[in-house]
Amino acid sequence: MVFGGIVSSARGSLSPHQALDLANIYLENACNANDPDIVLALCHDTEVSLSHAKRAAKHAENQTLNRGMAIAYIDLGKLLESRGHSSEAQVSYKKAIKLGGNVQDAGRPTKSSRLSYIVQSLKRTSLNAGAPQAFDPSLQSKHKQCHSVAMIPAHIFAKNVRPLAIELKLPGADERLVSTSQLAWCLSILQDFRSPDEALEPSVLLWLKTVEKDTEEQDRLQTMATEVINAFKRDESKDTKAFAEVTKLAPVLSKTIFRDLLTETYSWIERTGSLDIHHLEVFIQLIKGAEPGHLCAADLVKILELLCSRLGDTRQQSTPNVCLLALGISRVLDAMVDTKVTDLDLKALHEPLAPYLTKLKENLDPYVVYQAAYTFQALLCVPESEVAWQTNQQRAKNGALGTTGLSRAEKSMDLDRFFGELEGIQKGLAGTCEITDLVNTTTYDDVVYLTEFVLGQGIQDSLKLNRSFERKCAWYSALRAANALIQNGELASFKKIVCEAPCRLDPAFQWGVCQRLGEIAANPIWDTDTRRGAIAFLGEIYKNDDVWGQQAGVRQWILNILMQLASSSGTGLQLHATVAEALLQGLEAGGDATKQALYQACREKGPVSYPLKVAEAEIASPSLLDRAQNRSDVEGSLRLLRKRRAKEHDNAIYIPPQAKANLQAADITRVPLMEKVKEFLNSDRKVFLLLGESGSGKSTFIRELEFELWQSYKAKTGRIPLHINLPNIDKPEHDMIGKQLRKSEFTEPQIREMKQHRKFILICDGYDESQQTRNLYTSNRLNQPGEWDAQMIISCRSEYLGDDYRGRFQPGDGNQTSGSSLLQEAVITPFSLDQVQAYIKQYVSVNQPLWQTDDYKQALEFIPGLKDLVKNPFLMTLSLDVLPRMADPGENLSTTRVTRLTLYDHFVVQWLEQGKKRLGEKDLDPQVKAVFEVLCDEGFTHHGVGYLKKLAAEIYRKQGGFPAVKYSRTKDERSWKGEFFGQDDEKQLLLEACPLTRSGNQYQFIHQSILEYGLALAVFDPQDWGEGAIPESALTRREGMNSCLSFEILNPAEGATPIEQESDIDSPLVWKSFVNDHSLLQLLEERVQGEPVFKQQLLDFIENSKTDEKWRIAAANAITILVRAGVQFIDTDLKRIRIPGADLSYGLFDSVQLQGADLRKVNLRGAWLRQTDLSGAQMTGAQLGELPFLAENSEVRSCGYTPDEKLFTVGLSSGSINLYATSNWERTRTLVGHTGVVRYVAHAPKGQQLASCSQDNTMRLWNMETGACQRVLTGHGGWIQCVAYSPQGDRIASAGDDKTVRLWDVATGDCRCTLLGHTGGVLSVIYSPDGHQIASGSADSSVRLWNAETGSCRHVLTGHNNGVWGLSYAPQGDQVASASEDSTIRLWDVQTGDCRHILAGHSSSVLCVAFSPRGDQVASGSLDGTVRLWDVATATSRHTLTGHSDSVTSVVYLSKGDQVASGSRDKTVRLWDVSNGASCFVSDSHSMNVLSAKCSPKGDQIASGSMDRTIRFWDVKTGTCLRTVTGHSGTVFGIAYSPQGDQLVSGSADKSVRLWDVEMGTCRHVLTGHSKWVSSVAYSPQGRQVASASDDKTVKLWDVSTGYCRGTLYGHADGVLSVAYSPNGKQIASGSKDHTIRLWDSGTMACRDILKSHGDWVWVVAYSPQGNQLASASDDKSVRLWDVETGGCRMVLTGHSRGVTSVAYSLNGALLASGSWDKTARLWDVASGQCRMVIRNFQEPIRSVAWSAICDANYLVTGSVDGSVLKWQVISEEDPCRVRLCWRTTNGSLVVTGASVQGVHGLTELNKQLLKQRGAICESRHLRIESSRS
Repeated sequence: MVFGGIVSSARGSLSPHQALDLANIYLENACNANDPDIVLALCHDTEVSLSHAKRAAKHAENQTLNRGMAIAYIDLGKLLESRGHSSEAQVSYKKAIKLGGNVQDAGRPTKSSRLSYIVQSLKRTSLNAGAPQAFDPSLQSKHKQCHSVAMIPAHIFAKNVRPLAIELKLPGADERLVSTSQLAWCLSILQDFRSPDEALEPSVLLWLKTVEKDTEEQDRLQTMATEVINAFKRDESKDTKAFAEVTKLAPVLSKTIFRDLLTETYSWIERTGSLDIHHLEVFIQLIKGAEPGHLCAADLVKILELLCSRLGDTRQQSTPNVCLLALGISRVLDAMVDTKVTDLDLKALHEPLAPYLTKLKENLDPYVVYQAAYTFQALLCVPESEVAWQTNQQRAKNGALGTTGLSRAEKSMDLDRFFGELEGIQKGLAGTCEITDLVNTTTYDDVVYLTEFVLGQGIQDSLKLNRSFERKCAWYSALRAANALIQNGELASFKKIVCEAPCRLDPAFQWGVCQRLGEIAANPIWDTDTRRGAIAFLGEIYKNDDVWGQQAGVRQWILNILMQLASSSGTGLQLHATVAEALLQGLEAGGDATKQALYQACREKGPVSYPLKVAEAEIASPSLLDRAQNRSDVEGSLRLLRKRRAKEHDNAIYIPPQAKANLQAADITRVPLMEKVKEFLNSDRKVFLLLGESGSGKSTFIRELEFELWQSYKAKTGRIPLHINLPNIDKPEHDMIGKQLRKSEFTEPQIREMKQHRKFILICDGYDESQQTRNLYTSNRLNQPGEWDAQMIISCRSEYLGDDYRGRFQPGDGNQTSGSSLLQEAVITPFSLDQVQAYIKQYVSVNQPLWQTDDYKQALEFIPGLKDLVKNPFLMTLSLDVLPRMADPGENLSTTRVTRLTLYDHFVVQWLEQGKKRLGEKDLDPQVKAVFEVLCDEGFTHHGVGYLKKLAAEIYRKQGGFPAVKYSRTKDERSWKGEFFGQDDEKQLLLEACPLTRSGNQYQFIHQSILEYGLALAVFDPQDWGEGAIPESALTRREGMNSCLSFEILNPAEGATPIEQESDIDSPLVWKSFVNDHSLLQLLEERVQGEPVFKQQLLDFIENSKTDEKWRIAAANAITILVRAGVQFIDTDLKRIRIPGADLSYGLFDSVQLQGADLRKVNLRGAWLRQTDLSGAQMTGAQLGELPFLAENSEVRSCGYTPDEKLFTVGLSSGSINLYATSNWERTRTLVGHTGVVRYVAHAPKGQQLASCSQDNTMRLWNMETGACQRVLTGHGGWIQCVAYSPQGDRIASAGDDKTVRLWDVATGDCRCTLLGHTGGVLSVIYSPDGHQIASGSADSSVRLWNAETGSCRHVLTGHNNGVWGLSYAPQGDQVASASEDSTIRLWDVQTGDCRHILAGHSSSVLCVAFSPRGDQVASGSLDGTVRLWDVATATSRHTLTGHSDSVTSVVYLSKGDQVASGSRDKTVRLWDVSNGASCFVSDSHSMNVLSAKCSPKGDQIASGSMDRTIRFWDVKTGTCLRTVTGHSGTVFGIAYSPQGDQLVSGSADKSVRLWDVEMGTCRHVLTGHSKWVSSVAYSPQGRQVASASDDKTVKLWDVSTGYCRGTLYGHADGVLSVAYSPNGKQIASGSKDHTIRLWDSGTMACRDILKSHGDWVWVVAYSPQGNQLASASDDKSVRLWDVETGGCRMVLTGHSRGVTSVAYSLNGALLASGSWDKTARLWDVASGQCRMVIRNFQEPIRSVAWSAICDANYLVTGSVDGSVLKWQVISEEDPCRVRLCWRTTNGSLVVTGASVQGVHGLTELNKQLLKQRGAICESRHLRIESSRS
């Protein structure tokens, strides 16, 4: 195939003229191109072509050629210079000068100047005969033989034409191919035009350059060609359509594939015997299309034998079939010539072929005779071997040489040389007749003898006369050259051959020429002008006897062709049939009478149907290509998917996120998330759960992950990353992968193939948005036999899940233990400051906003609360978008208020304004434009917000909040969807402007939070209240200062009127519960805090529910929102409210009336219900979040469930064992027998027996049914620390202080074996689940693994650095956990003995450990009094359970894994619910002990310091957390305000003192110098100095302004716990662990006095406001009042039952408050020393007390170990004093002290016990207990 005038076979052998022509074509295209890259590429191609022309013309002295090249170089230089490439232009000019060019005289490159040489060249070679005259005068006689040059009008075939296939559209990468021709075209471009010397159209060149870079697309095209051939091979019928299709690919197939195709074709023909005329024709085309070298001698001989066998019996063959057989044979022989096959046995080849062909020359059909002669000529041109033709044809050697030369000339198409070769052939052939003899055969004079076949007699005679069946003839070679030129569109060159060939008057040549012209005219693929030119060419030959001779057979053949054309029909043929008929009519009167008689005879006879190649054979439907493309070409479709996903990935801002191991892990433990995911992908785990709050960047990360996975994807073998947006999949719990692949346009065969053979990485986004509760891994049967092979990464908002969420994601049966190790999770942590800065930098670079990076940094520094907001990536994006609208960088940013809601408000308005602008710039239809203008006049943004919130509300109402809306115009026009997505102009305008995305027929908000924001607006839109909004300052509570039920206007502003509002029955809060929709609640709680009117609406909903049941859902929603917003209900009348299902967790309801309330399924976890009246309330299903504890009379040392879990056993330090029924937790029996502490109890596997061991050195076996002691086992030489049953129950292992493990026979009581090896007492022992192994832990710090049968030691596990007190095997038996005095738990691999994980977190010795039933968790108990739950997979702490006041000695799981029981030395057993957690609401409270609380001198805030290393500032009125400051790396022990209240000082376990700016929360100074922790700090009254007390036994004094240490006070014999300045600043007091108080002179730093009356640590010292008295609190349970002047103890205040931790004077000095380890606070009268009030409502010890610092307020603040800060109003005028809770900040325990629960319905037995234990008033005769089933 040839393009741009270049013959395909001349790829590397262009003549100088052709190379120059090609260079000028490239140059012309470069001048017309606009794209700089294309221009440079074409200039490069021009240079390469010119270089080729120079090389080819190196030895030729051709001035015209040199001049042409010089002009081209000059024009190239000018073009390069005009495009800014001066250096390249100079190089081009120099080359032009060397060729004789004059650069200075050259003008700008123009088309006319550039083509001037081309025109001359084409005129000379007849490649472009564009002269206006009728005949080309340059075509003169150049050959002096017996022929002349013929003249054909210039307009006929005046120029070469494009190759036939060039009009086909080139496909995009991975685009479906439309036809096999298109595929062949693509492959031919890739094969033929890899060289820059080739000329291509710009579009083709661009495609080629693109595909050359895309190896995958090249592979796809090659693979598709192979698949088409494979489809052909699979096709049993192999009709002509199939043959025709594969024939198109023949020229572009690789040698292997082509020969495979040829073999299949031959075999099929041989096998079926099918070789009709149609098959034969396409078979011929197949051979003809073979590339050189693809046909070997054996193939050709085999094909010849097949064809010859068919040709042998001509009697059974139709004439057209005989012709085609001959033609086929000629094609094979042509191929032999072209491929220069060697080692052929020509004698075998000629026989019997030559006789067959010779026989055909006697045929009466001239077409048969002609084709036979053509075939014979091809036979004669087959290359000879050494043994070929030992005949007398030596005279043909010259001719043979000429033929070889012809082959070379044909390939280069130097026509002058070619004509010389033809003349050589004619001269070299002995016996050749003169052409004049041939001209006279069968002239018009013989027309009277015409018969049916005689019309072709002339061609038959001429073939005999010129011995075409004996010798090589020039006409054959000339026609072969003509074939090549026609095939490649070289029609001008074809015309030249026809007109100038030495054999042009040979009838055989003319016959062949006419046949080819007829085929051109008949083929609709050629353009119209070309086909008309072919018909006209035939007319010229017919008419001009003087030029073409009078051969009647040729004229007959022309007429026959024209008649066939005139009678043809079909697509593309009608017009040319008309042209042919018109020509026939014009020829009727031409010539003399004899010629007219010939014409009439032919017309009367009509056309004889000889095979003209009218058109390509029809392609089957479906075609082979369709079948190939419809086959599961997985990789092609995957490439399309990859490119589509890469395009969708775009260049969004991406900051690599950090993640922690689980929700309970601390943020400081975070690691790069991408690393964790890749670690997961390289592991055997199956599910990776990615959690994070709304907007945390989960989807952004998932897109980046998918992009990276596609980048590294390996075709055919790699795992396929498949992104699944779960809300867009219908019912993803079934066939999720198949549904996604169908959405991605994969075929069913492809899906089946991938399911069977490929592996996937599923990236599932939006588990929460799809509202799933199913385990998608198990419901989709992933990795089951015959199912999808996949790892799954799935994202979910963390607030969507409860505590026991892992069952939704864990592979396998949720009850199976194996699944725990297959699940990994990670939680995206908030942005760090560095990530925030990096995000801002990227954002400014990408978006070019109005603000610069420094402007945003300034905003972060000064806008209150903004730093916390932007830790959320989505809110970060919103912030950066809208901040320039909200403030100017130069203004006072500290007054700018930014909340989550304000960000959404501004963002949505900005989006709508941009949408309005886009619509305004569009060319809208007049009618649409009119609607748009009305919207603008009425407020486009207002309409847009209304549209958004209505749509959001309907999505929740109609779809339950499912975010994706599918809209079908035909189905949904009249539904609710039509109201938003219908064709109404207004709807379409608002739809286009709103923040929505569209995918097909599916609409969705751009982010889930926008949907939630829209619903929040539907609940309450401040704009709807507009002018009616009541200023918050004008509002006060109707039922007293602390009532939150209603509002009234006390002093209305002038002109303002109260709003008369009715409750909105259409509010979304009325018709749907949103209690668990935490993201929405977060927005609504913000709305409450900023909109008093909304707060009142919610209170009204609650009020309405008292009398009307229809408001119960609204009331439940309302009170949930209010509680979350921090609204506290104190002394409030809530009688008979209906709030079923509400979430009141951690809410404050102090002294509230809830009589008769509907509290069914209400979450009361951590609620403060002190003195609340719940009488008669409905509480069925109420969740208290806690379980009751068992109180014992002595320390609990061991506990456990029986196997059926009906009984619970407790071993006590008293030596007794108590048994409890788990149905009601009543004691059923006490086992008495041990005389020492019961160290351990263990139940037999069948539950019939109990084993116990004691410090009395014995082990006892008890009958569980009777309680009798069955046997006492003795033998250990010391305490027995632990016992364990084997899984079969026939043996018991015991661990003793005598360093041994003993194995006992249960039936006989005999000691069967003693295991020796430990060097210290054995503290723990346990059997493996299968009973084959025993583990023992010892005081020697080791764990030993023993063979249970042989007693041999298999492993010694070392790593602990202290005794191992507890052991537990994983249910799978592959791990053992060990608990040690070194404060750690270790998880060991029992096979290898390696330590897999170290669990660190306890602050003291770990005494016990237990694996959960599923093996995914470990529980541990410690000397620090806590129980911790650990995640096995990540080795991180998930929960810390506090409540015990002493060391935890035993932990055990319930079989379901949802409860843990712990026994403690505090004489209790506590039951912990570890599955049914509270709501995901997380308060701003401290997460650990509050050790110091102080009131600001300004009276506006309270500060607290905590073990969680933070300092928090609270609003004194509302309890809202104003700010959290971090910086200390250890516990914050002490804090103090400066006298002015603008600074705060803190002391920490990190040994530092920090000075903070209260307003900004920034650290001004870090003071270092202490060698141990800093336990207390104090400001001097003037604020210029700070004192710090430390455990290093010193007090240091610091200069506030400089941070320098001014002095150190030495004298205490132990750590100093407290320090205080006297009111006048002259004295400093310090309290110490040495039991003393020292009074120091602040000026001289001398110790003035030592106060020595306390008998234990002195925790706190405090001066009275008058300064004459000092109070001290001590661990000796007393508070002492000292006379500062004399140092004498004035008074000792006693009453606390444990140590006193804190003390503080009221502002007037009349009252003293103290807090204690006994969980009470006391108020003392300073004058009398009497206790005026005991506050007993604390769940944990009080560590700090402080009084308000302003005169008009009498408030007390307490800080507790449970992390709470409480503010109390003290009413001191009453006697005794009365306190009233103002607010509380905590996530602490349930408080029900003094609450009345008489007549409550639906309480379970456990809840009843819990309420009793917590101090609720519950008279049994009034309390109705119902089971949980009710």
